[in-house]
Amino acid sequence: MRIAMVSYEVYPFAKVGGLADVVGALPKYLERQNINVDIYMPYHKKVKQNAEKYGWAIEKITEKVDASMLRTEEKFEIYKTMLPGTKGVNVFLINNEYYFNADEVYAGPDLAEQAIFFSYSVIEAIRKLNFEYDIVHVNDWQTALIPVYLKTVFRDDPLLSKIATVLTIHNLGYQGIFEPEYLRFAGLPDYLYNIDGIEFYGKINFLKGGIIFSDIINTVSPTYAKEIQQKEYGEKLEGVLRARSSDLYGILNGIDYEEFNPLTDNKIYVNYDLNTIEKKKENKKLLQKELGLPERDVPMIGMINRLVDQKGLDIMAEIMDYVSLFDIQFVLLGTGEEKYENMFKKLGEKYPEKYSINLKFDIVLAQKIYAGCDMFLMPSRYEPCGLGQMYSLRYGTIPIVRYTGGLADTVKEYNPETKEGNGFGFEGFDPAHLLKAMARAIYFYNSKEDWNTLIKNAMTMDLSWDKSAKEYVKLYQRAKSKVQR
Repeated sequence: MRIAMVSYEVYPFAKVGGLADVVGALPKYLERQNINVDIYMPYHKKVKQNAEKYGWAIEKITEKVDASMLRTEEKFEIYKTMLPGTKGVNVFLINNEYYFNADEVYAGPDLAEQAIFFSYSVIEAIRKLNFEYDIVHVNDWQTALIPVYLKTVFRDDPLLSKIATVLTIHNLGYQGIFEPEYLRFAGLPDYLYNIDGIEFYGKINFLKGGIIFSDIINTVSPTYAKEIQQKEYGEKLEGVLRARSSDLYGILNGIDYEEFNPLTDNKIYVNYDLNTIEKKKENKKLLQKELGLPERDVPMIGMINRLVDQKGLDIMAEIMDYVSLFDIQFVLLGTGEEKYENMFKKLGEKYPEKYSINLKFDIVLAQKIYAGCDMFLMPSRYEPCGLGQMYSLRYGTIPIVRYTGGLADTVKEYNPETKEGNGFGFEGFDPAHLLKAMARAIYFYNSKEDWNTLIKNAMTMDLSWDKSAKEYVKLYQRAKSKVQR
């Protein structure tokens, strides 16, 4: 099979969140399954800056190409490079100075026009390059109009009509909802503006279009695939998702074991594995020293997050003074809403020997936190997959989570009698349950036999992309057979 994978962000070229990690790693493991993968992404300003910084070889392969159906005079060029760590995964970069020259990946003169222009340009690029793909695999709302185009405007195109489409929803909370006028800018037929099409409460919904028109839909964990069909998590699309339930799957994201390996990671202080786990304590001491915390053998809880309600910050706000009564240290890395940044600043000022508050984005410090902390906190209201808990498990740092989405699929409550489980968690989304889960983790930290068992259980889990890549191959085969039928 030959796959075209389309994403707004791809690691290492441009990264904002977990989507970049997924699209930067999955093709590498699909290649090992003998699947041919090409990646399409915008040639963001950030990509150009990183290319200059790291010396990537990027070549222009076309001059300006018309986006002929769109109501714009803008054209695009196609550039090409290779995904690092692969033998033949090509990355095609769609270049346009007007739409993709913002300092940030998810910014531009008009977000709706930008997504439409990119989606349409990918299709025109495939036609221009004359590539025969079995599958076009799109990710999130920014690329969700591609299946709409393929099933309407290009349904009779000899090159494109046989392509099957797969849509991955990484977070249903972001849908791409805009005014109906953009339908005409996109050159899409007016008949799509109805309740059975992409109309959504008087506007148009890009993600809804992708859900309706894709052959297969998947989310990034089995539990999240079930949750989003319920009103609580469905973000007003639960009815559409239930209607497509026979084509809706959940495949847990993996992590790149070559990139995230405590034995070889050059970002952490001291390398270690399960056989040299005592060196993890050296990482803890050095992290305490770097952050200005007292070098004490107390539970060190790490948290790396966007500071928003979705991540459970609202219930954390109600208990942090109680948490301060425990003999612990707490390390935060992240930025977000002002009210939460201020909350953590005050905690850091009030308890300087217990709290290290780092309101920034720092990849190196993140790795040091995964390696140096004893516990990792993720009390999310919802979490489609979550990668933080996977990284922490890989580094022997025990997660404390709310059992939702991918957190429920990867973290299992520790049972001291059977010695099974790899972490601690809670189900009801309220402060008391979170505090109890943290208290359980702190209690078992003081039982060295149980804690060593937990670390072993965590570090021996298989969370690599190998298993997930095989599931994606099955998904592609299902999509292909649907189109053939």
